[in-house]
Amino acid sequence: MKLLRKIAYTTLTVLALSACTDVSDELYDTIPADQYPENATQASRIAAPAFLKVQGLTTDWGGWWMAQEITSDEIVAPTRAKDWDDGGKWRDLHTHNWGASTEAVKGIWKEQYSGIVLCNQAIEILQSNAENPEVAAVLAQLKVMRAFYYYILIDNYGDVPYVTSFKEAETNPSRDPRAEVYNNLVTEVTAVIDELPDPSLASAISKGTAYSLLAKLYLNAEVYTGTAQWAKASEMIDNLMALNKYSLEADVKAPFITKNENSTENIYTIPYDEDNMKEFNLHMRTLHYNSEKTFNMAVQPWNGFAVVKDHFDTYADNDKRKAWFLYGPQFAFDGTDLGFTINPEIPALNMDNTYSDEEIKDSGARVVKFEIASGAGQDISNDYPIFRYADFLLMKAEALVRMGENGDEYINQVRNRAGLANLTDATLDQILEERGREMIWEGQRRQDLIRFGKYNMAWWEKPESPAYRNLLPVPQDQINTNENLLPQNPGY
Repeated sequence: MKLLRKIAYTTLTVLALSACTDVSDELYDTIPADQYPENATQASRIAAPAFLKVQGLTTDWGGWWMAQEITSDEIVAPTRAKDWDDGGKWRDLHTHNWGASTEAVKGIWKEQYSGIVLCNQAIEILQSNAENPEVAAVLAQLKVMRAFYYYILIDNYGDVPYVTSFKEAETNPSRDPRAEVYNNLVTEVTAVIDELPDPSLASAISKGTAYSLLAKLYLNAEVYTGTAQWAKASEMIDNLMALNKYSLEADVKAPFITKNENSTENIYTIPYDEDNMKEFNLHMRTLHYNSEKTFNMAVQPWNGFAVVKDHFDTYADNDKRKAWFLYGPQFAFDGTDLGFTINPEIPALNMDNTYSDEEIKDSGARVVKFEIASGAGQDISNDYPIFRYADFLLMKAEALVRMGENGDEYINQVRNRAGLANLTDATLDQILEERGREMIWEGQRRQDLIRFGKYNMAWWEKPESPAYRNLLPVPQDQINTNENLLPQNPGY
């Protein structure tokens, strides 16, 4: 009862956690446990911490974005003079030299399981009144949220503990086979789709989120289980399209503008806000020091992440998506020439005395895919798309081609929006290349390269890496407190 009273009196600012529009506050002294929560407002307050945990995906301490992009052939964090070495953690990610104590390796595990614990706790509370349709809808959202956290875990670590009880969870759970966890996720998400709200705001879990998650699971099923599920992936994308809620924006920049919460292209997003939900600062990590003047910023960026030159060169000159990058002569917000040029070429990962300070500072195209509003500070308000419609058009093309069919209809929608000509009989290699161009900076590249069998190839300053690097190791700090997590993933 103490817990229920605490939750009932708690007021949380949550963006569209349910389809309910009644946001009036109701205060209770005590409510019988089997009657609480009584409506979607109360249920959403209980669920809020579990939903908000997704914020950690793009943060340094959360590790997920870093492990998906910097380990790939798209993005690198070069050491610039004395900046960005950070004990070699970025270099280790890019060259596939991470270990069980690497920050990102620890962060992904910790953040996802923190979210799962919050989901399990809220689910057990809501189940006491699951016959209430409003409560049942939030309960269904929580189960999809939990499945999403587990999807991140099996994608990165393989075998992981699958725990769905807060009260009765094992103190030291052992790892369950990746394929078994995968099957559980597919079963649970499928079971709750009808109870989910129709798509409304992209920051809310909806039927669109569920179909997107199932499509991702099925598209990667061969990696997760050894058995391909291309037809099921294609079917889930058809179900997503049949909702008639999503479409490509006419402008390649539109899904990423500061006020992108109403974009027709964004299916499920993290609703960042510079004042109330901070920590979206990827612009700070990529922009040149002097880009402060270019965007009339309130702070100076940190001059870090850049695009690998070979990947940058895959964009044709007339590709409208080149507007997502900062390169060439640089100008201030008022048009004044700043007197320097950002060279897309990156001299070396470990930049040394071979290169001048200016070459080091000014090398590598930077990413401005997300709009940087005039006056921006360290945190920006653009929502971050976890699932975006363009991604699923390319996934549909891939699933069809893998089944021996033609995917041109879907890949060409994405290409035409970018100002490019149609492909005829698009190949898997062409689809992977298009995915790289379209989905850069959105945390998809590691998974794509693994699915296409190209994650272990050499690129730029990364040598060929062994296949065991397709999985991260179980974090050493977790093993230190729970030896049941052994054996460690092979190779580590």
